[in-house]
Amino acid sequence: MDSIYRTALGTDFEKLHPRIQKRFGFNSSSGIASIGTGVMDSVWYGRMYTLPFLYIGTWRNIMFPQKGTNVPFTIENYAYQDQFGRETVTWIRTYDFGNQRRRFDATMIYSCQRNRVVDYLGTHQHLAVDIDLAVDEEGGLRLRSSEQRFYEGIIGFRFPMLFSGTADVREWYDDSMDKYRIDVKVTNDTWGPLFGYSGSFDTAYIPVLEDHIPSHVKPVREEKRE
Repeated sequence: MDSIYRTALGTDFEKLHPRIQKRFGFNSSSGIASIGTGVMDSVWYGRMYTLPFLYIGTWRNIMFPQKGTNVPFTIENYAYQDQFGRETVTWIRTYDFGNQRRRFDATMIYSCQRNRVVDYLGTHQHLAVDIDLAVDEEGGLRLRSSEQRFYEGIIGFRFPMLFSGTADVREWYDDSMDKYRIDVKVTNDTWGPLFGYSGSFDTAYIPVLEDHIPSHVKPVREEKRE
C-alpha cells in the first residue's frame, strides 16, 4: 500500500528530497507517525476586513485571527484508515502564542473518484478541498488548493470562493539548516491575503499502531462525500 502522496505524485514522488520522501511516504500499515516541533518565524493575517473569515474558522479549528513572531509550533501527522476504509493522514497544527493556543486541523485522503488528494478541513470535515501536488526545483512538496465543497447532513454544495481562500503550501528540507521548512499563504481573489505562516521544524518518527491513534488528532465527524 502506497502513501496517499506517492499515489498522487506517481513517479514524481522520487524527485522529492529524501527527507521529504520519508515524511510523506508512510501509510497506515507503516507503524509510525511524524511529529514535528519547531518555531514559526511569522504567523500573520490580512487586513481587518478579513477577520470575520478567521473568527468563523475558529469554531472548527480552521485558521484563526491571531498573529505573532517566533511562535512555538507542532504538527502531528498520523496515518490510519477512516471508518469508510480510506487511507487518511492527519495534519494537526498547534501554535503556542503564550496566553493562548490555536489549532488548525485537517485530514487528507486520496480520492480515486476525483483522482487527487482531498483535504477535509476542521474538526467536523465540513469543507472538502481538492489539492494539486507538485515537486519543486529543490525537491520540496508544493500543495495548492482548488475547488471546495461544503457538507453538512444532507446538504452539499460547491463552496463559493468569495467566502473562502486558496492555499499555497510549500514544504521542503533545508540541508544548510538541517531542518524542515514550511511556508503557507491563504489568499482570496477579492479580499487579498487572509492568513499564513512560515518557519522551520524538526521531525521525530514515533512507533504507533493503527488502533492506537490518539483521539485528539481524529475529526469529531467523518464525511463520506469527497
